[in-house]
Amino acid sequence: MSAYAWQKSTYCSEGDSCVHVAASAGTLHLTESSDPTQAILKTTPTTFSTLLTTLKSPKETHRG
Repeated sequence: MSAYAWQKSTYCSEGDSCVHVAASAGTLHLTESSDPTQAILKTTPTTFSTLLTTLKSPKETHRG
């Protein structure tokens, strides 16, 4: 991984597949430990907070 101070998710079980998060000035960096490309997703704290809020909200039923 890069020079960021990475923290492993508390939801990570013992294994190879864990989400890691690091922060720098105004940016959150996320990576998944078993990703062979070692890709890093960069986002703002506000955008990441919106994503988490959306994921935690009750699912709506959509009619087509």
